[in-house]
Amino acid sequence: MTANHDQNFKNLILDYPRDALALFAPEEAPAPEERAQFVPVRQEQLQDRLGTKWRELDVPLLVEWPDGQRRSVAFVVEEETDAGRFSPRRLARYCLDLADLNETDRVVPVVVFLRSSQPPPASLTLGTEHRRYLTFQWVACRLDQLPADDWRGTDNVVARVNLPNMRVPPGGRVAVYADATRGLLALEKDRDRRLKYLEFIDMYAELTDNERQEFERKYPEESKAMAGGFQRARDEGMQQGIAQGIERGRVEGERAVVERQLLRRFGELPRSASERLVGASMADLERWADRVLDAKSLEDVFDRG
Repeated sequence: MTANHDQNFKNLILDYPRDALALFAPEEAPAPEERAQFVPVRQEQLQDRLGTKWRELDVPLLVEWPDGQRRSVAFVVEEETDAGRFSPRRLARYCLDLADLNETDRVVPVVVFLRSSQPPPASLTLGTEHRRYLTFQWVACRLDQLPADDWRGTDNVVARVNLPNMRVPPGGRVAVYADATRGLLALEKDRDRRLKYLEFIDMYAELTDNERQEFERKYPEESKAMAGGFQRARDEGMQQGIAQGIERGRVEGERAVVERQLLRRFGELPRSASERLVGASMADLERWADRVLDAKSLEDVFDRG
């Protein structure tokens, strides 16, 4: 199981659309004093209009100003700058459809690249050696090239939780992790969103065991908040299954916790490990949870006598 980047960022953009636009496409974002409204385009509209060309995990928004001005913003999240994965032609068609759907020519395509080992493409041009007939451009945000130090004190929630995804100075991963956690706790008061984005921060930070120990030692308040969030997730995971049976809820909650622990420790899980988790008893899951911190490999977790 790998991180679902599309879904993670879709949630983030829908929860904080103004902050998302300010980070990913600042030149197109409303000024703080402007009373613009951000309206998600309903999925039913997209399905009816776009059919098979619609992708559930794209994030189209309509930005509306009090004077009636409208602007469509299409967010697309790409894990890396792989030309085989990112399709400018598909994005161009998508933006034309959004323009028709929202009855506006003011369309802003925004592509967020999480990792960019090479410069992403900047435009698409159709034509011949005699003339260019169509030129299409988009805002390309290379998240891993943004200096984390520039955003560590910001009140932009999207920027704060993405600090681990930015360019972090050598030796600064733990401090950035703490700044991301501290910023979220200060800026977001809703408990459910706090929990959701504490997990987001932790997932993308990918701290080593030594870094986690340093975090706990240097930043006890932030560490306590992070641990409390995970405990709440564990408790809620257990409670979620009560309607189908208390025991089933406990097993599902414990399985979710163990899976998150394994992903943070070892990265992507092979199919065999996922299958073992699905078929595990409560006793198995508790035993594996106890082993994760000390284990050197997945085999140490599952097969140690």
